[in-house]
Amino acid sequence: MKKNIIFIITDDQGYWSLGSYGNRDVISPNLDSLAENGIRFENFFCVSPVCSPARASIFTGRIPSQHGVHDWLDEHDKDTCEYLKGQETFVKVLSDNGYTCCLSGKWHLGDSAHIQQGFKEWYVHEKGGGPYYNAPMYKNGKLVHEEKYITDAITEYGIDFIEKQQNSESSFYLSLHYTAPHAPWDESNHPTELLNLYKECEFKSCPRDKYHPWKIRETFEGNEEERKEILRGYFAAITGVDRQVKNIIDKLKELNILDDTIIIFTSDNGMNMGHHGIFGKGNGTFPQNMYESSIKVPMIIYNPTLIRKGKVLKGLYSHYDIFPTLMEMLEIDHTTEITLPGKSFYKALTNKEPEQSNDVVVFDEYGPTRMIRSKNWKYIHRYPFGPHELYDLGNDEDEKENLIDNIEYTEKILELRTRLESWFNTYVIKEIDGSKEPVYGGGQKGLAGLWGNNKAIYQKYTSNFICSGEGQLRKRNEEEVCERVD
Repeated sequence: MKKNIIFIITDDQGYWSLGSYGNRDVISPNLDSLAENGIRFENFFCVSPVCSPARASIFTGRIPSQHGVHDWLDEHDKDTCEYLKGQETFVKVLSDNGYTCCLSGKWHLGDSAHIQQGFKEWYVHEKGGGPYYNAPMYKNGKLVHEEKYITDAITEYGIDFIEKQQNSESSFYLSLHYTAPHAPWDESNHPTELLNLYKECEFKSCPRDKYHPWKIRETFEGNEEERKEILRGYFAAITGVDRQVKNIIDKLKELNILDDTIIIFTSDNGMNMGHHGIFGKGNGTFPQNMYESSIKVPMIIYNPTLIRKGKVLKGLYSHYDIFPTLMEMLEIDHTTEITLPGKSFYKALTNKEPEQSNDVVVFDEYGPTRMIRSKNWKYIHRYPFGPHELYDLGNDEDEKENLIDNIEYTEKILELRTRLESWFNTYVIKEIDGSKEPVYGGGQKGLAGLWGNNKAIYQKYTSNFICSGEGQLRKRNEEEVCERVD
C-alpha cells in the first residue's frame, strides 16, 4: 500500500509564528518536534496572500490566473458556485488512484454544502471562518452547529476518520484544515486555559512598527492592552492547533501506522501581527501588499521512514510545487490537464539530489499585484499604473527601503520585470487574467473575467484610497465601483 497522507493547513499563520522558526513567545512543542524530526522549509511561499486563491492554488497547482479565484470568497450565499468545477485537484487524482479522502475543517472554495471532487467524507465550515464556538459546519451535507471549540472538533472528526480506515485495503488522505489562528481573537473565542499561557507574555516577536500608510484595519497603536488581548487570542489559537497535532500523532502511534503516514503542515498564507504596521495579510493594505510576512508560510514534512530527519531546506519553494511533489512521492504517473508552474521537490526531501540552485525564483499574484522573488531581490508590479516596489533582500531583509525610484537599479528593475512578465505570459489564461481584474481585497462573489461574463464580482473594501493614473494613492470617491480593466 502507498503511504497515508495527513495534510494540515492552518489559516493566516505567518512563518514567524512557530518555535521552530525562531519565535520565543509561542508555545508549539509538537509542531517543533515534527520539524526537528522531519524537514523544515526556511523559504516556502503561498501563491497568493489571501485565503481562497491560496487554497485553490494548493489543490490545483495552478496560479490564480489559471483557476480564476482572485480574492477571498463569500461562502454565505445560496447562489454560491463551485469555483473549481472542471478543474483537476490532486485530491481527485489520489481518489482515482485508490485513496479514501476526507476533509475536516475549512474549504472556502465555494459550495461548502456539498462534497467536492475526490472526497468521500466531508465536515466543512459553512463559510471561511468565524466564531470558534457554535461554528456552522456541514457534516456530509447536513448543516450542524458545533458547540465544541472548533479546533478540537475538526481534529476529532479527523481522528474518527482515521480509525474507520483500519480495516480498509486502501490508503487514506486526510485534509485537516483548521480555521485557527484566523480572527476572531477576543477572549470569548478561546479557552481560558490557552489564553492564560500568554497572560504575562510581552509578545516581543510581534513588532510595534508605526502604522502603515496603506493600512486597512486598526493597528492598536497606543492601546497596549487591546493589542495584547488580540495577540493572546492569536497565539492561543496556534497552541490549540499544536495540542491537537499531538493527539493526531498519539492516535497514529496507537494504531501502529505512524511509519506509514506522511504528515504535511503549512498555512494558506502569511500574516502580519504588527509587522510593517499592519494587522492583516495581503489585503491588510490597499493596494495589496507582498511583504515576506504576508507571503511566507511555515512548511514541515514528517515521516519516520521516508523523510530525512532534522533537515532544513533553505531554497525557494511554493505551494504550487505541492501537486507535482505528491505525484512523485506517491509514484503516481499522472499528466496534468494544463501546464502547471510547479516542480517536484521530492528528491530534496529524500536526499536523492542536492537542493536547488540559487537562480530559482518564486512568483505571487493577488489580482493586479504581482511579484517575483529571487534569493536576494523582490520586485512587485501593480497593473496598470503602480505603485511598484523593489527590495534588496540581501541587505534589507525587513523590506524597509523601496528602491524603485533609485536610478542605480534601473537595469535590475528591467531584468526582474521582464522575467515576471515572461513567466506569467507562459501560464496565464487570458480570460481570467488577474492583472486585468479589479481586485480590491474586499472579496469575490462569482466567476472571474470572461468565465463570469465580465460581471462586477469584486467587493469594495473599507479602504478610503485608490490608485490614480499617475501611480499615486488618492482618496476614493463614493460613486467609484469595481470594473474590469480591459
